[in-house]
Parts: sequence; C-alpha cells; structure tokens
Amino acid sequence: MKKQFSSYKLSRLHFSNGHLPIMARKDMNYEIKLAARLILDEAIYQWNKEYLEKRIDAAIDSQNEEEFYRLSKQYAVYVIHE
Repeated sequence: MKKQFSSYKLSRLHFSNGHLPIMARKDMNYEIKLAARLILDEAIYQWNKEYLEKRIDAAIDSQNEEEFYRLSKQYAVYVIHE
C-alpha cells in the first residue's frame, strides 16, 4: 500500500521579524491512521453509551418520564447496533 503523507505548516504568530513559515513533513502510514481512528471511534462509542445509561438511570431515580423517554430514544441507536 502506498504511503500517505501529511504535511504540517508551522508558523510564528508575528512575521514582522522577516522569518518565513517553517515547513515540516511527516510520513504516516494509512494503516496507523486507520487503526487510531477505529480505536478512538470505539472509545467514544463506549463512553457515549455509558453516559446515556447513567443519565437514564438518573431519570428513573428522579421519576422524570419525559427525560427517560427522550434518552431512551437516543440509547436505542446504541442497542440496535450491537
């Protein structure tokens, strides 16, 4: 697989001293980018699911039916995908 390149442009806040922006180039494999993205997506998915579970439990404890139904609709998306 061909390597993917990411270019970063680093620059100072003030160009009044005559300095040109610094150019940097970093090689990053596509596989590493993909693996990092998948790990982050899974971590965010799990955090959101647990957060909704806690909020649903709090709505049940406080007997707030409107909040429970609203959060349950959001939580249904996480249950369907499993």
